[in-house]
Amino acid sequence: MSQLPLFASARETVLVDDDRGRVAYTSGLVPDDVAAAWFAEIRERVPWKTQRRRMYDRDVDVPRLMAHFRLVPEEGCLPEAISAAVETVVGATGVPFNSVGLNLYRDGRDSVAPHNDHLDEIVEGFPIALLSLGAVRRMSIRAKEPPRRVLNVDLAAGSLLVMSYETQLHYTHGIPKIKRPVGPRISLALRVKPARDAAEEASFYR
Repeated sequence: MSQLPLFASARETVLVDDDRGRVAYTSGLVPDDVAAAWFAEIRERVPWKTQRRRMYDRDVDVPRLMAHFRLVPEEGCLPEAISAAVETVVGATGVPFNSVGLNLYRDGRDSVAPHNDHLDEIVEGFPIALLSLGAVRRMSIRAKEPPRRVLNVDLAAGSLLVMSYETQLHYTHGIPKIKRPVGPRISLALRVKPARDAAEEASFYR
């Protein structure tokens, strides 16, 4: 059973909620001025990296910049904006996230192909939460099997999208490229990942 509580906010829109999973979108979780300040700090302070992946027998650049932080004390200090963003999402969802992945989409040429999370990298029953900052980008969520439901969600600054664990079994999600001019966007993807060792597991699940 997914640990995905209902938000108290009236701005939440439940996009799907059935045996294949639950997807909910909350607009305006973070005020515009706060979202803009977080965007500026995270863009400036995070050590963004370019990754390369093997595709069609050649190495290519991943079309976005990436970063990752493990949300445990021994990992060191987080940028203040990330700490505040994580606290906000945890407060809204009640989920004890322990990992945040960041993506910087510099313009419309940056994207992420349709995919689902690797199930061995997330703890069963816990959702994935996506907090958006910066320019609006569309996420496409597609069912893998009939009925071929497609959800297109415009992710605005300060919004939160929450996908239950089950959605990773039955849907893919991605950010397609767009041709029109668009500003940069940062997404914070919060997950509950398996503990690295017994000591961490004991502290995390207490």
